[in-house]
Amino acid sequence: MSDVDRSIEGVAKTVAAVLANQKYSIDYYQREYKWESKQIAELVADLTTKFLDLYEPDHEREDVAKYPGYYLGSIIVSQKGGEPFIVDGQQRLTSLTLLLTFLRRLQQDRSDRVDVDSLIFSEKFGKKSFNLDVADRVDCMRAIFDRGGYEPTSADPESVHTLVARYEELDGLFPDELRDAALPYFIDWLKDRVQLVQITAYADDDAYAIFETMNDRGLKLTPADMLKGYLLANIQDGMPRTKANELWRKRLRELDDKAEDASSDFLKTWLRSQYADKIRERKRDARPEDWDRIGTEFHRWLRANYERVGLTNRQRYYDFIAVDLEFYSRQYERILVASQRALDVASPLRFVRYNADHRFTLQDQLLLAPLQVGDSSTTIDRKLELVGRFVDILLAWRIWNFRATDYSTMQYAMFTVMRDIRSLSVEDLAEALHKYLTNVTETFDSNDDLYVHQQNRRPLHKMLARITDYITVASGQASNYVELTNGAKVKYEVEHIWANHFERHTDEFSHESDFARHRNRIGDLLLLPKQFNASYNDDPYSQKRPRYFSQNLLAASLDPQAYEKNPGFVAFAQSTGLPFKPFVDFKAADVVERGELYRAIAKKVWNPDDLMAVAEEDG
Repeated sequence: MSDVDRSIEGVAKTVAAVLANQKYSIDYYQREYKWESKQIAELVADLTTKFLDLYEPDHEREDVAKYPGYYLGSIIVSQKGGEPFIVDGQQRLTSLTLLLTFLRRLQQDRSDRVDVDSLIFSEKFGKKSFNLDVADRVDCMRAIFDRGGYEPTSADPESVHTLVARYEELDGLFPDELRDAALPYFIDWLKDRVQLVQITAYADDDAYAIFETMNDRGLKLTPADMLKGYLLANIQDGMPRTKANELWRKRLRELDDKAEDASSDFLKTWLRSQYADKIRERKRDARPEDWDRIGTEFHRWLRANYERVGLTNRQRYYDFIAVDLEFYSRQYERILVASQRALDVASPLRFVRYNADHRFTLQDQLLLAPLQVGDSSTTIDRKLELVGRFVDILLAWRIWNFRATDYSTMQYAMFTVMRDIRSLSVEDLAEALHKYLTNVTETFDSNDDLYVHQQNRRPLHKMLARITDYITVASGQASNYVELTNGAKVKYEVEHIWANHFERHTDEFSHESDFARHRNRIGDLLLLPKQFNASYNDDPYSQKRPRYFSQNLLAASLDPQAYEKNPGFVAFAQSTGLPFKPFVDFKAADVVERGELYRAIAKKVWNPDDLMAVAEEDG
């Protein structure tokens, strides 16, 4: 076969054929792994739902070979002199590799385990390497493969932090009914019945031409395309259909310009927020419901539920695009922008940014749920603020009580809230959300021993930033939240007031482990620039304290100078009654006292009564 004849190949391959004993490189500009919680959750839900539709407990292993193949999408590979480079599809392949690594550990003590090692790494000339060959991920992937976890450092790239976060979520995402007898069946099916179309080009220009064309929607029909085709087919031919088509294309393209896959995410979020009435129950053999189906096949769901959606005549089909999609896509775009752009501390959408910084993507469906076509701009903003505040408070309480806030843990509860607040007025929405919070038992008062550990360091960083920013703004200074959360040039870290020197505290602690545990309590923590910590981390408190005065107000409040040279801060402390005080020394009891100060501030930052105040403003 000549080089011309082999310029492009397209072959449907199983996951095993794509990954087994293969080694793929990724160009430097493609190397970031960016999938969020909702994307890994939807991949797992998609795969496990399809498998459960096929599997029966009385099947034999060999019956899996007769299950229909399942198409998971396409990947584009550029073959550069014998070395394949992934041009498109590395997000999906990386996520599949994480899932296979999780499944490998899940079945490691079983006699019927399925060998998946060759799908994760390959061995040549006695040297093992991961099949997705990215140098700065190697230590992370090896630790996950060997030990089931990795603790990222501040020096690790963002992709490594994302890899670890997504891997840690898999245990909560993978359904219980597939962990016992069905597990080897599922792994067999994933390896040998799930397929990808691998498009291989033997010249970079060809590979990227294919990539661009496919992303212009010329070579594949996405679920969004199929949904559009169904809707347009039911709209009167001529000008109405043309206008609806143009509007659909314009709005979805504008969303995709804001974020990757934003148009597809919007359609799922919109349909869930307005129409999903049921979610899969948390029990064995439960079947997917509206919420789940919309997440995996929204185009089929809508065709099967057109009457529930109100698509009863040609005009309603037209309005569904020209009115409903136009309205909800505009609000979804505002949510996207609020979660990504510079923080506006005066905006009612500021809480969207706070929640997005916790990577809480489930907020999107809640934000859209109470909105109604015809709501005024003021009403829309009030509703978005109410829902944003509600999520903000709920997340803060869960973090304070060591509770998970990931997608899989929260999806059932957030579905219930979404369903219950659909189409509510501002006043009814505030009352419903406030009532929900009053029934939550774990608040700031339920835990007086918050401490930092590896898994909660990131969310605690965000909470400390909010506490610090609250003090800063209330003292008359400009907000520093973005800077504190590393949105500027200076990099901040969660740091300890006590240096890690047990020998300095033997008068209060007889065991080093007790000292270390007390040192990690919330009252001993600050947000400080990495450079500051590098310079003064080992110094005793008496030497660090005067230097804290030049840092943010939460740090400065440890030093007497803050109470002498900052009238705005002094006025704030007096007006709120918050128990601020300087600490000449900083002993074990002072760590506890300082923690109580943080708790008192947190109660003001995250106050459920603020919901009712927002509703009163609307009135």
